[in-house]
Amino acid sequence: MVLRLLVIEDHALVREGLLQALGKLERGIVCVGAQDAEEALWLLESDGDDDYDLCLLDLMLPGLNGMGCLGVLRKRYPAMPVVVISALDDPATVTRAMRAGASGFVSKSSPGAEMLAALRQVLAGEVYLPSSLRDESSARRGRRGRSLQEHYMLSAAQMRVLEPLIQGKTNRQIADLLGISEGTVKIHVSAILKLLNVSNRSQALLLVSQHKSIRLPA
Repeated sequence: MVLRLLVIEDHALVREGLLQALGKLERGIVCVGAQDAEEALWLLESDGDDDYDLCLLDLMLPGLNGMGCLGVLRKRYPAMPVVVISALDDPATVTRAMRAGASGFVSKSSPGAEMLAALRQVLAGEVYLPSSLRDESSARRGRRGRSLQEHYMLSAAQMRVLEPLIQGKTNRQIADLLGISEGTVKIHVSAILKLLNVSNRSQALLLVSQHKSIRLPA
């Protein structure tokens, strides 16, 4: 099966550089570039979202900006993961993008190898956050707050599933890790999302990373 990626970036040189770098993901990969949201949506409508395995989206776009485009993509093509790549990599921007449904966020200042690793992680069904945001949230959790289990009244079994869940592991990986069935994991994940009052894994990861009043057990 050929891996197909869509890159939405308005600067031609940057777009061409990304397309070239993405060719290192695997042999035979097909990368398509779009200069703005309008062209990208036209390509998706023409080819069908099933033809694209992932979208790499810049935030600073002419016309409909990246955040607006992300919202449209999540509504029209919910099965296609979107990774935001931007020079605007402050925590507030990362948080906003993840809350809008991005499956990952990569800073344009990151090395190419980090970008490729992030995309591989997302293609495997996981979620990717910049290391700077992960480090900041880990330090904050260690400094203050009630435990996550107490705050959201999670059971011990749910906590065992939540820990690898927020590490970005898939249901199959969690099942193998805990020695339980994948169906049991799905039941726990559904209950966890309901208790956290979020609708998907990205939002759960963001909530645990950003909430100042909770911390995971050491």
